[in-house]
Amino acid sequence: MKVLGIESSCDETGVAVYDTAIGGAAGLRAQALYSQIALHADYGGVVPELASRDHVRKLLPLIRQTLAEAGLTTADLDGVAYTAGPGLVGALLVGAGVARSLAWALDVPAIGVHHMEGHLLAPLIEDDAPQPPFVALLVSGGHTQLVAVDAIGRYRLLGETLDDAAGEAFDKTAKLMGLPYPGGPQLAKLAEQGVPGRFKFSRPMTDRPGLDFSFSGLKTQVLLAWQGSDQSEQTRADIARGFEDAVVDTLAIKCERALDATDCDTLIVAGGVGANARLRARLVEMCAARGGRACFPRPALCTDNGAMIAFAGALRLEAGQHEDAAIRAVPRWDMAALPAV
Repeated sequence: MKVLGIESSCDETGVAVYDTAIGGAAGLRAQALYSQIALHADYGGVVPELASRDHVRKLLPLIRQTLAEAGLTTADLDGVAYTAGPGLVGALLVGAGVARSLAWALDVPAIGVHHMEGHLLAPLIEDDAPQPPFVALLVSGGHTQLVAVDAIGRYRLLGETLDDAAGEAFDKTAKLMGLPYPGGPQLAKLAEQGVPGRFKFSRPMTDRPGLDFSFSGLKTQVLLAWQGSDQSEQTRADIARGFEDAVVDTLAIKCERALDATDCDTLIVAGGVGANARLRARLVEMCAARGGRACFPRPALCTDNGAMIAFAGALRLEAGQHEDAAIRAVPRWDMAALPAV
């Protein structure tokens, strides 16, 4: 089954074709991604209306490009998958409208994919992917969640952030220290030059039981440290390193607790922050010390992309799940409500 995947939940337009007949990493026939970073940089964040309009401009050319790179035409497609939510409603409607229209014209099934399920399943695209049960850490600009995955489509939320997501905290912390948009990757790069331990910040909510997260207080600590410092470039780097170490330690501590609580030895990590090199190294080390395994998608599949939507949609379409011709966008969507595959 050859499935076209469309991602348009926020500020990146992603398109991919996944072929279940080939499977694994080789099943990803082609993908294309257009980022709107330059468009939103002047505003310091995503402007929903501008994002929607840019998806309108970029989506059809990206579909043509992806099909050409895959050596396919629309007539070769067996199904269409699109991000139905969560996300910005206007942006979601652009992808949903194009996907449903294409599926109707081709008389093939279509399915709306949960954005976070796409992230969760992205590591399973790789050839050495684990199979459930496992624990998933979904860590991005909009979400920080620990999920017990009993089977594909059977998810139990173990813990989530009570305020800022980890990626959001990275971006906001970078902004308050004067780093350009998008700040998260800039802060992580700057932290490589920082002196470990010069600035020590708390590991939020690790001194109490439970698997929830909170990063807003950590952000405030960094602000106070920055305002009270000499604000030199080296100090900026040292504070960035202290902040990153605090986030990485917090995520690792909570992940280990989740593995203990579920009696699992496999952790998968997905979402944009999953590309962070220090986080990857720490979680690999933690899981190996337990005799377990930490799995990640390739860095290109950590951020929003069409490949994860094509793959997640293909799994559900192959299982016989599809939808009627209605165009649906669900800005808020509980992943636990998804049907099992």
